[in-house]
Amino acid sequence: MKTLDTTHLSSAQPTDLWTNGKTRPVQVQNITFGGPEFTVIAGPCSIESSEQFLTTAQAVKSSGAVMLRGGVWKLRTSSKTFQGLGPEAFAFIKEVLKQTEMMLVSEITDPRQIEILDDYVEMYQVGSRNMHNYALLKELGQTRKPVMLKRGFSAFVDEWLKAAEYITVGGNEGVILCERGIRTFETATRNTLDLNAVVYAKANTHFPVIVDPSHAVGVRKLVPQLAWAAAAAGADGIIVEVHPRPEEALSDGQQALTVSDFKMMMQRLEAILTAVGRPLHKLEK
Repeated sequence: MKTLDTTHLSSAQPTDLWTNGKTRPVQVQNITFGGPEFTVIAGPCSIESSEQFLTTAQAVKSSGAVMLRGGVWKLRTSSKTFQGLGPEAFAFIKEVLKQTEMMLVSEITDPRQIEILDDYVEMYQVGSRNMHNYALLKELGQTRKPVMLKRGFSAFVDEWLKAAEYITVGGNEGVILCERGIRTFETATRNTLDLNAVVYAKANTHFPVIVDPSHAVGVRKLVPQLAWAAAAAGADGIIVEVHPRPEEALSDGQQALTVSDFKMMMQRLEAILTAVGRPLHKLEK
């Protein structure tokens, strides 16, 4: 029986195993995705008010997040549910970002929003429903701000990677892949987190790969474990939903971590990263 040759692994540093010499880091101002450090983005699913956004931003920053997430427009399955504040949020977003000295990633749902969002975000998010929106991907390829591309909830990995090419072929190389769970026969959780896809993309592409455990599972108490699993599997970071009062959230409250949940998750995350030889990306104080 032929044995597996692992001699090349014994001398490798843990971070070498994660990047495999392939990943091309993407810079979002002073934040690096795909380098030796593990990067955490956190914030509300939807920006609901100045108080909610500021409270969440201050909390996640104090616990170790380096970028904020927050939806201005939200694509929802039902047209009767909260669709985001839209332009109303712009009145206070810049002030919150200034107070916290953080950068925002927000979902873009239409090519016409590129110019509108440009003054507020440092990275565009393409949601699962828009992974196949090639008109939007082509337009983002003409921009020079990084793009976080979420995998479609029923998309093959190959389709996900080809969607990324629609952006890079336009000249924008700043693509970060985001695995957010796929639809399977399982109904106990919102989706099924496909860590296979994370490991595969890391081994076979040059894109940084992050994980959204909130959308992947849809159950608050299970989010931390999936975040830790993503770190152990070699993802370059996570993007997590946090809300100061999830029971009052206007969207996806059932999967949003509380402030205390997030703090606990980050403490144990750093211990896991230490065990695998990877530092946590931190903002300079």
